[in-house]
Amino acid sequence: MKKVIINAEVYTGENVIADGYVRFGKEINAVGNMSEYIPEPDEEVIDAAESRLVPGFIDVHSHGGYGVDNMDGDVDGINRMIATMHREGITSYFPTTMTQSTESIEKALTGIRKAAENNPVIQGIHLEGPFISAVFKGAQPEEHIKLPDAALMRRWQELSGGLIRLVTYAPETSDATAFEKYCLDNRIVLSIGHSDALRSQLQKSKATHITHLFNAQRGLHHREPGVTGHAFLEENIYVEMIVDGLHINPEMVKIAFKQKGADRIELITDAMRAKGMGDGISELGGQKVIVKDGQARLESGNLAGSVLGFQEAFRNIIAFTGCSILDAVKMSSVNQAREFDLVRKGGIAPGKDADMVLLSESFAVERTISYGQTVYKNNRK
Repeated sequence: MKKVIINAEVYTGENVIADGYVRFGKEINAVGNMSEYIPEPDEEVIDAAESRLVPGFIDVHSHGGYGVDNMDGDVDGINRMIATMHREGITSYFPTTMTQSTESIEKALTGIRKAAENNPVIQGIHLEGPFISAVFKGAQPEEHIKLPDAALMRRWQELSGGLIRLVTYAPETSDATAFEKYCLDNRIVLSIGHSDALRSQLQKSKATHITHLFNAQRGLHHREPGVTGHAFLEENIYVEMIVDGLHINPEMVKIAFKQKGADRIELITDAMRAKGMGDGISELGGQKVIVKDGQARLESGNLAGSVLGFQEAFRNIIAFTGCSILDAVKMSSVNQAREFDLVRKGGIAPGKDADMVLLSESFAVERTISYGQTVYKNNRK
């Protein structure tokens, strides 16, 4: 059955329709002003008066949530977690791994590949580590860190069924030339993260992405730009940010927005198993995690990922920077779709997949639509 959303404030990713309609099946068929809307027989009508319609959110960095970790390699668990993530407005997802043993990473890649065979929400895999620096290991176990290895990367890409689209690595740890060439030849975006690199080292790298800007990296210093300064100086680089108010001070988020602009920032959650589970004891990579007051920390006190919901990141980026809703839409879906060549995602336009989110005036998720189907509805409205 064809469906139509009417009376919505529509954010297409390129412009805003103050009072618009969107007609769709599995993909979007028509978008326009209500003044042009002509009802069609036998179609389901969703009246979205006083709501905002935005493209479905794309999270390219998340380790898990709702009691599940991608490293479990549990196909049913991964699918159950993704189904629950729809309440955050997420319609495209990159399950993210972490620095662990080769066996554990291969178990995770196998499980994610199997889950993806019947779950089109999975649009790629983010391999975070193990090719990182021990200096900025963060919550990644040091004993499993490896040097960038093209042969191992090839094996893992084959094991994943070609799903790896993003890899976090520290280019300064060795000559990464062969590693970088393999990744670029196989459509894997190179991301600098958990890195102690100097600006001069990074200028030789092929990376075009920065993993969780400001966090677990050599920061900006007046005598050495470091990873953060490199991100600011290179206009083509995309940067991820965990905008929960904890990982980055809100004023630093604003500085980053002024430097990079809405076209080069991507909101992420970097969420872990404990998201959605409340305060208590959890786990990340075999390490005890203590969740209290919305913070997930190792026993050492280091932050261990987040319990951030994507809709909260969307709300926070507007509150912290004063950016427009259209800017927030770019940072939550448009940029991700552009960077990773997800041509049917990241916008509300004819021919795109019908991945959309209805938001309230306070940016609460009212309804999530994935491939034309309502996969979450807040029945309190």
